[in-house]
Amino acid sequence: MRLDLDLLHAFVVICETGSLTAASRRVHRSQSALSEQMQKLEEACGRPLLIRGKAGAQPTPAGERLLQHARALLGLSELAYQDVQGIEIAGTLRLAMTDYFRPTQVIDVLARIRARYPRLRLQVSVRKSALIEEDPEDFDIGISMRLVDLRRKAPDDGRILIARERVSWIAPDGFKPAKAARWPLVTLPETCSLQRAIVRTLNRHRVKFDVVMTASGVAGLHMAVAAGLGVTCLNASAAPSGVRRLASDELPEMPDAEFCLLPPKPNEPALVGEVRRLLMAQFA
Repeated sequence: MRLDLDLLHAFVVICETGSLTAASRRVHRSQSALSEQMQKLEEACGRPLLIRGKAGAQPTPAGERLLQHARALLGLSELAYQDVQGIEIAGTLRLAMTDYFRPTQVIDVLARIRARYPRLRLQVSVRKSALIEEDPEDFDIGISMRLVDLRRKAPDDGRILIARERVSWIAPDGFKPAKAARWPLVTLPETCSLQRAIVRTLNRHRVKFDVVMTASGVAGLHMAVAAGLGVTCLNASAAPSGVRRLASDELPEMPDAEFCLLPPKPNEPALVGEVRRLLMAQFA
């Protein structure tokens, strides 16, 4: 059985945006058309791929597995198109990005692009989203994160949405909070917008907590949580293995995270536009 790339693309967009409504706006198709595509894909795979509900659409365990393959196949399709068209991508390009965005997949994508286009010199820097927003002249392409309230319409500021992910409380397997105790919290420095939002939300809901460790980056958060030092909040693709979503009446719900390519700059070189389009296809 061969899987249709159009169906896979629709599936990936639904998973990334979290609902058929948001996906339909992104791919410029009706919700009914997307629903029909998902029905065809599920029939081809022989099992449910999405869980649909009032909160939106989430992939099933089988859907999670397919999602990884779908992203890889779509990325290879774009690379094949570039090759057939004879499009040469060469030069130096500076990419600034948040380390919350698909840490594992990003490495694979960048390595694949570097191998396919040896004359493209990528200079990648990992920064806090606030720093990416504040100094756009220090790079050619930026990928930043912002937290969004789905009840409010996001501002139309020219950003290109490439993913929306649920932000959840996570803890190591077997973690059991003590009753009537303060929550042990693992955080990043105050310069991180997500960490500021976590502390602000906990204080607003009058949740008692102690910051037991401040890590320098997401990798440090992973190690601290895996060691059982405390709990933290992470978006879905940044959550490490060996942890679980923590459901507690005490912990407030967090807004979703959106990952966006910053708007193109006036008169940007053609190289930058080509690489931006390539990244969009890789991360679709």
